[in-house]
Amino acid sequence: MKKLLIFLFVFISSCSNSEKITIQKAELLDKLEGFWLGQSIANWTGLITEMNKIGFSKDGTQEPFYTRDNWGKMNEKSWGSSQIIDFKFAKKDSIWGSDDDTDIEYMYQELLLDKNTLLLTDNQIRDGWLKHIKKEEQNYLWVSNQKAFDLMINGTLPPETSSPKLNPHYEMIDAQLTTEVFGLYSPLNPEFALLMSSLPIRTVARENAEWISQFYIIMHSLSYFNKDDISVKEKINLIADEARKILPNDSYSAKMYDYVKEKYQSGITWEAARDSLNLRYQINQMDNYMWATKSDSCYGCFAAGINFGASIISLLYGEGDYIKTVKIATLCGWDSDNPAATWGGMLGFIYGADEIKKLFEVEMSEKYNIHRTRINFSNDGIDDFKNMALKSMKIIEKVVTEKLNGKSDNNKLVLNKI
Repeated sequence: MKKLLIFLFVFISSCSNSEKITIQKAELLDKLEGFWLGQSIANWTGLITEMNKIGFSKDGTQEPFYTRDNWGKMNEKSWGSSQIIDFKFAKKDSIWGSDDDTDIEYMYQELLLDKNTLLLTDNQIRDGWLKHIKKEEQNYLWVSNQKAFDLMINGTLPPETSSPKLNPHYEMIDAQLTTEVFGLYSPLNPEFALLMSSLPIRTVARENAEWISQFYIIMHSLSYFNKDDISVKEKINLIADEARKILPNDSYSAKMYDYVKEKYQSGITWEAARDSLNLRYQINQMDNYMWATKSDSCYGCFAAGINFGASIISLLYGEGDYIKTVKIATLCGWDSDNPAATWGGMLGFIYGADEIKKLFEVEMSEKYNIHRTRINFSNDGIDDFKNMALKSMKIIEKVVTEKLNGKSDNNKLVLNKI
């Protein structure tokens, strides 16, 4: 961590010649609304292809994936319904439904505000899960989330709920989709974002899954970085390389990142990079990556590792373009809605809600129904993205003023460089 902080000091010092960084609140609210909206668009678009293509057959050989030519055509149903692969929206007279890529983050945000804290305790996390997640019927939990929930019901507290001795799914994707938002709560200060998210991550993840989740949180924290003379593409590459430093060099997650980046820089297509990633890690199980045969769930299709590799493909090849990034994530394979939602949310934050709306000739709903997947929230579970952004802002203000030695007034936040 000390090495990371030294590096971050140098990185953030390059953002501006000033000793302070000013964030206009009106702009920040648009960005936070863009996070929730961008995440929802990408989530529901990625769901169309979720688990359609996992690249691994019973005899251990490689199976074909989608390519860019499949966009606009019918999906190959594996679970879910048959649909055309295209952007999916909740139109103005309807309501966005929650899904597992947004709902636990929503729950954590509500818990932080309800408990008036920046660091949730083990009991607060367990009590929140038990209050807001259904126990009997369809509860939209999978693998590690479901096992952790079962353990909580029986009295186990986080972080023991992700202990490899108790939870065999500790290296699945779950923590990625429940904790990215913590990065946004701590502008340009990943150190405190990692502290805020530490117990939520370790509620469901250990080892590579934990480090990968930290990677995403660092990226979201550094997505505040702004410099007039660099493009969004350059910014994405810069903060991704910064976040890479949290991954232990001998881990398969670090080696996956480096492998995908090498393929991207070689100039091959994203499809060729994806096929190569699949061959190296799912089929040949290089770098001690064994989840394709170790996991009893669809050849490791829920694993944090292979989905991380796929997400880096969509991030790098998407080159900061929201539409391009979400399309690649949707077509790339495995648990496609998760990488799509991750980058859709982060790019939604970078560009802001107004710019995301301009990308599509559709009048979209601003309402959000958390009760599609969770329970026991106010107003029968109906919220809206502007209000969710205001709630996010309250947490950010608390972090800035209480933990980052910054200031807040009616119009702006002022940060001191770390």
